[in-house]
Amino acid sequence: MAYFFASPVDVDIKLEGEELRKQVDIKTDKDRTASSPVYYDGDSVTGQVTIRVRDGKRMTHEGIKVEFVGSIELFYDRGHHHEFLSLSQELASPGDLRQAQTFDFLFKNVEKQFESYQGINVKLRYFIRVSVARRMADVTKERDIWVHSYRMPPDSNNSIKMEVGIEDCLHIEFEYNKSKYHLKDVIVGKIYFLLVRIKIKHMELSIIRRETTGSPPNQYNESETITKFEIMDGAPVRGETIPIRLFLGGFDLTPTFREVNKKFSTRYYLNLVLIDEENRRYFKQQEITIFRIPEN
Repeated sequence: MAYFFASPVDVDIKLEGEELRKQVDIKTDKDRTASSPVYYDGDSVTGQVTIRVRDGKRMTHEGIKVEFVGSIELFYDRGHHHEFLSLSQELASPGDLRQAQTFDFLFKNVEKQFESYQGINVKLRYFIRVSVARRMADVTKERDIWVHSYRMPPDSNNSIKMEVGIEDCLHIEFEYNKSKYHLKDVIVGKIYFLLVRIKIKHMELSIIRRETTGSPPNQYNESETITKFEIMDGAPVRGETIPIRLFLGGFDLTPTFREVNKKFSTRYYLNLVLIDEENRRYFKQQEITIFRIPEN
């Protein structure tokens, strides 16, 4: 029904102090982005809703409410939004609107247990939704916010040591300084060649993000390469050491997410690939954990 009737009111949602908050650009569709203010766990979400009647006409409604919603949308399950957070306040009881009216709302110290995320197959979003109930068709308006959450860095942060070997032809060891990194961290490592009997042409290191959505049998995995760079060109010799320094700050990374609301996970891997002269590829993958720390 809503398509046949133009909305009789304009709804405007203003968030208090949003201009003072950090803004994040969110992709809304292929070429467009929208800016959303960043909130943290425990922050209150306050603001005003202004409802204007069009053409000065009177509009009868059956109540106006505002909600603060956290939802997970799985793209293969469109139409099913899993709401893990839903708070509601009534702004006006049933009656008539004859002129513009502004209502204040306050969702105090809201717990936002998950971080906002926009992935390949899943989107976790928080938004304010205003609904004007009408007999014909409700009028609704949504306004997104973006949530960042800090998880304290882990106490234990061991280095990663691994060996890659092909019997009697190749034996290398590689070491990364730690296994858990914050979003602006630097990965420092070394690669040692202990035995080299195959002709290696070059070697590259990449960061791979793997997103897992749903649960078996309806589980979907998507991997994307965030960055890839060559760490060696030409044949190494036995006893050679190659240093690695990779600055994470320049890449579009999120924290590692594990089993968020039992709906999705996002994990990161360091992938080391060696390519020989016959274009055979030898690789070793290692998961790393990425976390967010407060920005200075």
